[in-house]
Amino acid sequence: MTISRDQLARMIDSTNVKATATRNDIEKLCKEASDYGFKCAVVNPVYVQYAATLLKGSNVKVCSTIGFPLGISLPEIKSIEAVKAVEDGAEELDMVLDLSALKSCDYSLAKQDITAVVDIKRLCPEAIVKVIIETPSLTEDEKRTACRLAKEAHADFVKNATGLFGGSATVEDIRLMRKTVGKNMGVKAAGGIRTYADAVAMIEAGANRIGTSTAAQIIQGAP
Repeated sequence: MTISRDQLARMIDSTNVKATATRNDIEKLCKEASDYGFKCAVVNPVYVQYAATLLKGSNVKVCSTIGFPLGISLPEIKSIEAVKAVEDGAEELDMVLDLSALKSCDYSLAKQDITAVVDIKRLCPEAIVKVIIETPSLTEDEKRTACRLAKEAHADFVKNATGLFGGSATVEDIRLMRKTVGKNMGVKAAGGIRTYADAVAMIEAGANRIGTSTAAQIIQGAP
């Protein structure tokens, strides 16, 4: 598979969600996102308003993290985060699933956790919600269950991982996620994707969005 620079750029969420990120770092992220035409600039909630200001008038969306990075906030708190992020200018939300609920087999709570964020669509119908399921921490059955819950809760994407707790995105996980959610739901691959070849491998496996902190490097390596 060969993907042009422009095609790949529109599939990339360029990301800086480090706790130590500065305003200068976010400014650089947004400038690169605008220059290269990336799909999103992903930032933590404290920088959503700033990123939205920097990207005003561009085609780049602002994406905010929700319940990041552990996912163990109460559903009510995640809902408040989602509303505030959208009010500040976010058009996409990357939320971390309550893995404790999932691993406790409390699937009702896990689904409620997702629904609390998906409910943002009542305020902003065009908002995109991606559910991070943290595949390195899950069994194969748990991965399937997490994907099914995200689909049942009407999320737009499932995402394999935050990339902060070890374990890069794998072709096997992305294939499993795509098979579980079917062809009509989004799959985002993130974690350790640093080259054009890495990105293409994930797309071939079923991803239609790539999350990376080395987006410019990936595009520069495209043929």
